[in-house]
Amino acid sequence: MMIPLLKAELFKLFRESKTWYAITAVLLIEGIILTAAYYQGATILELLLDNLRQSFYFEGNLLNGNLLLYIILNSLWFNLPLILMIVSSALITEEYKNGTLKTVMLQAVSKGQLITAKYIASFIFTALILVLLMLTTFILAYSIFGNGDLVVYLGTLNFFPADEAFKRICFAFASGLLSMLFFTTVSLTLGILLKEPAKTWIASAFFLILCSLLLKADFGLPTVERFFFPKLTNAWQHFFDYELNMNSILIDNLLLAGYTAFFALLGIFLFTKKDIG
Repeated sequence: MMIPLLKAELFKLFRESKTWYAITAVLLIEGIILTAAYYQGATILELLLDNLRQSFYFEGNLLNGNLLLYIILNSLWFNLPLILMIVSSALITEEYKNGTLKTVMLQAVSKGQLITAKYIASFIFTALILVLLMLTTFILAYSIFGNGDLVVYLGTLNFFPADEAFKRICFAFASGLLSMLFFTTVSLTLGILLKEPAKTWIASAFFLILCSLLLKADFGLPTVERFFFPKLTNAWQHFFDYELNMNSILIDNLLLAGYTAFFALLGIFLFTKKDIG
């Protein structure tokens, strides 16, 4: 029964115009970043490195495909998760709004299977969007700007050779997928709680902003903060630390996956216990 339900959820998802608007928005953001880099990126990079050029000799073009891929990755902070949260939450809120959920439940469908299919459909959609973003950026960034060493500022300037940069970017996209799955799972759970699309979108945006603020906050409790989920949503960024701490990155990603599973199970529990009204 799960496979037909999942096919039905994916069909409804990709039939919705908002899904295609979301995909278009993601690609437009990517295009704007690449266009701005093409026309103004070299000037900005020169200003940033002007003082360093007095002490170091840089060979080659630092405005290259790897730098653009890193810049695109930074859309994982806010732009991309917000778009994904809006689309994912609509899987449940639109059916509450239109009353189609009651019609579906009149059939021989268990509430647990139905909501599980919605979560899986949200996971698939999120993964497809991130893969699309990654592939199109790889193709465009390398074809327009070429390959080269990567320079990243994380408190200090870190330089990575082209091959090393490529590997770190690939790992960062994989880790970023976990962050996106966490946010879309939370948005779907909020949709189950709030039912109305507008309320859910506002709550999702507030949750995303709150996570961004708490990510930067320092409460002086490093042991507690280590396991606080807002601190885990930027695990992908640690792939650009000069010295990689793979154990720490692995633990962060496993913890985030655990939080994602928790919010999904919470949503499934709430949905199965609530009356459809």
